[in-house]
Amino acid sequence: MASATQHFDAVVIGAGFSGLHMLKSLRDKLGLKVRVYETGDTVGGTWYWNRYPGARCDSDAYIYCFTWDKQLLQEWEWSERYPEQPEILRYLEHVAKRHDLKRDIQFNTRVTGAEFDENTNLWMVHTDKGEEVAARHLITAVGTLSDTNMPPFKGLEKFRGKWYHTSRFPHTGVDFTGKRVGVVGTGATAVQAIPEIAQQAKQLIVFQRTANYCVPARNGKVDPELVKTRKADYEGIVQRIRESFFGQEHYFIPKSVLEATREERESVFDRMWDAGGFAFWLANYQDMFFSQEANDVCADYIKRKIRSTVKDPRTAEKLIPKGHAYGTKRQPLDTNYYETFNRDSVQLVDAKTDGGIEEITETGIRAGGKEYPLDIIVFATGFDAMTGPLKALNLRGRAGRTLTQEWHDGPHTYLGVAIAGFPNLFTITGPQSPSVLSNMPVSIEQHVEWITDCIETMRKSGKTCIEATPSAQDQWGAHVNEIVSATLMTTANSWYMSANIPGKPRAFLPYLGPEGVGGYRKKCDEIAAKGYEGFELA
Repeated sequence: MASATQHFDAVVIGAGFSGLHMLKSLRDKLGLKVRVYETGDTVGGTWYWNRYPGARCDSDAYIYCFTWDKQLLQEWEWSERYPEQPEILRYLEHVAKRHDLKRDIQFNTRVTGAEFDENTNLWMVHTDKGEEVAARHLITAVGTLSDTNMPPFKGLEKFRGKWYHTSRFPHTGVDFTGKRVGVVGTGATAVQAIPEIAQQAKQLIVFQRTANYCVPARNGKVDPELVKTRKADYEGIVQRIRESFFGQEHYFIPKSVLEATREERESVFDRMWDAGGFAFWLANYQDMFFSQEANDVCADYIKRKIRSTVKDPRTAEKLIPKGHAYGTKRQPLDTNYYETFNRDSVQLVDAKTDGGIEEITETGIRAGGKEYPLDIIVFATGFDAMTGPLKALNLRGRAGRTLTQEWHDGPHTYLGVAIAGFPNLFTITGPQSPSVLSNMPVSIEQHVEWITDCIETMRKSGKTCIEATPSAQDQWGAHVNEIVSATLMTTANSWYMSANIPGKPRAFLPYLGPEGVGGYRKKCDEIAAKGYEGFELA
């Protein structure tokens, strides 16, 4: 095997929330020699790439941040409840500068492959710059939603206008003024972008395949007194979100919605609706995710809201979800989404009632036998979630086996952090960990801390290799599936279930543990305390 030019204790792939924290921990806590590779030209990850109109976080900003820098928690001032992309990117730039992280990050560099050398127990990592470096540990911080899904629309190459994918928007922005714009998709991203684009465009046509249940964000400035109270209680907040189900200060109502009187539950629904954010999804009656009858009661409330907001009854009916239970798909938070369809300049084309997209023509989109002339098309078609970004790294483990081969029928991991046959590889918020079913920074911090402790333990005990056992991996996969099969989650054709990518094996990608993020943290800590049970150390 070719000799590598440089050797590192660890190579980290990606410089978003995960990569920055991983670098900080390994370099400054353990004193390791670390190299981070990042495809973009600065830090940010998700918040570097996603620059579409209306892009913002949808967890409250006071918990959508790093909690390990206690002073920064006190100093940093967020401008609103859900800051927009430029502000989150400024925050991550500030963190990188404050902790001098950029000196160990190589930007504008993509990892093209890596293979494990069984003779040396090292990872040989290759980049698109023609480099090869060796590392004891390889850590993926590539994000869960970073591998863009661009369906192969017939005729796209003929389109004479401009087209963009929301995850690869021009850094200079796009001026929609006076343009005829088509948006393809109505997921969480589109729900943020559509109201913004509608304010500029001469005409906006939304092409919908599956209607979504949206709940209001209620974004805005946060009361300064509340900010002060939160800053005084950060120790308590951090403990609560770490022990919570979803990494948020949201807790299920511990009774059945069917036991509540109509007046009682309407009052509860109204309160959550008016508060905005994820409460309606993550702090509702606990049987909503398990019982179709209970779910129907919650879903009916949202359907009534859609009908009372959208003035044209036919459009309202198109916007009402059919065929999946409420909460089984990613919850979009909206700001004037439904109201946008009351504009004379906005039209909804629904695949089920009007006919799906047949092809892109030179001048627009043909759907249901009708042509819609467009100047600009925005594709909000999402991602090859969770497994896509990892498969794209071209990783080879023992005996040259590729990750794509190992995962031909869906992901197989131990805890979502390690993969049998791939020693010394750690996947931050990988498949089969809580990841996307939580407030991401909370899950990221838990993984980074656990990986850091693991590597420190290995160094102290003179071990150079750690690998998940196949049996532990099989047991974890069975556990992930057993838990989710008791819920309604498996009934939806969602990207959680891998259903958004044609030909992708149907599998539930995250982990919905009995106690969520808090229970998963306890489980990982127990495994470490038992000498890394389920792992082989050599």
